[in-house]
Amino acid sequence: MDFKKYIKPIVTVIIITFTITSCTKDLNIVPNDDQTTLSEDLFKDENAYKEILAGIYANFSLTGTEGAEDSNLDGVNAGASQYGRILIYLQTLSADQMIWSYENDLGTREIQRNIWTPQNPLILGMFERVRGTTTFANNFLNETTTEKLDSRNVSEVTRNEITTFRAETRLLRAIAYYHLMDLFGKAPFADENTPINSKPEEFSRIELFSFIESELLAIESDLKDPRQNEYGRADKAVAWTVLAKMYLNAEVYIGEQKYTETITYCNKIINSGYSLATNYLHNFMADNDTNSARNEIIFPFISDGSIVQNFGPTTVMVNGSVGSLEKNGDALGVTTEGWGGALRVRKQFANLFNGGAFINDTRNTLITKDRPIDIVDINDRDTGYIIAKYSNATSTGGFGSNQGFVDTDFPLFRLADIYLMYAEAVLRGGTGGSISEAVNFVNQLRMRSNNPEALTAVNLSLDFLLDERARELHWEGHRRQDLIRFGKYTGGNYNWAWKGNASNGISISNHLKLFPIPSSSLLANSNLKQNDGY
Repeated sequence: MDFKKYIKPIVTVIIITFTITSCTKDLNIVPNDDQTTLSEDLFKDENAYKEILAGIYANFSLTGTEGAEDSNLDGVNAGASQYGRILIYLQTLSADQMIWSYENDLGTREIQRNIWTPQNPLILGMFERVRGTTTFANNFLNETTTEKLDSRNVSEVTRNEITTFRAETRLLRAIAYYHLMDLFGKAPFADENTPINSKPEEFSRIELFSFIESELLAIESDLKDPRQNEYGRADKAVAWTVLAKMYLNAEVYIGEQKYTETITYCNKIINSGYSLATNYLHNFMADNDTNSARNEIIFPFISDGSIVQNFGPTTVMVNGSVGSLEKNGDALGVTTEGWGGALRVRKQFANLFNGGAFINDTRNTLITKDRPIDIVDINDRDTGYIIAKYSNATSTGGFGSNQGFVDTDFPLFRLADIYLMYAEAVLRGGTGGSISEAVNFVNQLRMRSNNPEALTAVNLSLDFLLDERARELHWEGHRRQDLIRFGKYTGGNYNWAWKGNASNGISISNHLKLFPIPSSSLLANSNLKQNDGY
């Protein structure tokens, strides 16, 4: 079954069944009197469990039940709370790869100039949307206990399915807590045992790390084997990827080196039957759910121009990649003028593709003609290079189903990242891998991209890998995390255009490695404390 087509009708069921409250109240699933009956009836139907699971997945893609502009979060705009879009803003727009032209748009000016405050609406949107996933997950786990299933006389066949559904639900919740841990360094923690309407306690990064790790290890046997689940649903490889990324960043998160563990889980994924897409750009096209990218993408956030319409990351990045001068929307599968030059790249990223080896590198989709590389005035959309990495075109020469909302799924995790993580962990001293294999993995990425400059062990270095991660993984939601891990995000040893609100970039404070807890979330829960520096 195509899980993409399962999500849209199902999310309506799950969202109208429960009221998500936020800002003035703590975020929890709160059954209203008339909704309680609907909820109970829903769980009595054995066919509904998969539908409710789909609703949890849908929180990664959709924001409400009435179309792309609808939000089911009180006081939070849909465009400022779509999970993948705001993840891209916080991980990429806040770093050295992307510029948003329209600085009057919700909170973008502060994010891309590194001058955000606890009142920023994008930060609030991310915090509450992620917590929506934990809330939906906790409710599902509450309603699928052995006792509840016994009381409903649920059949053995359905119970066997629910075992897998519960494991997936715990995995989705772990991903949500992983993002809170990475972005905010703490979270209001609630699980299926937390009383409804209580104020969740605050979990530190160390506590979150421990919880996520233990959860992922505990559910492994109940998850589907890699690549054996329906497209769009999570499996063991997704859990292994989260573990590998946590271990790679463990020095940042908990002050411990876990590079050997990183290699262990990268190896598990590499040996699970994944392979690189035959063409780099297949990963970012409208048919990436069916073309060769399906062998590379480990876990996507689903998008669909007809069925799962949203202002998510791919819709934003495809429409935003239409230049003000070029009006290249027809080639990208959207309207001719798109969003009129909404997105451009910063000089420091563009310079990573300088040199003869990158002339025909398929990762180099920069459009430079008649454009200066510098963005002196962010409002001047005719300056700075644009990029055509994401598109609503298909690998067979067609286009997506809609010129406004794209069919392109967002590749949250893919094999190329695993190859580069493996190489980095080897260089940082992890055991269980080898330099020769690390070189081989990097060269596979270069060969796939038609880059003639083969790597050797002599020129494999951490600085090289940081640059190669930018070339391979730009605009995929990794850059802030990478720069922090490499010690180049805060401070002044690496500056980029508009870092710290200066056109050429200036040093920024170390406290900006974490985003602030939103002011309204602090007011709602007295157990939460603000991050230092805010």
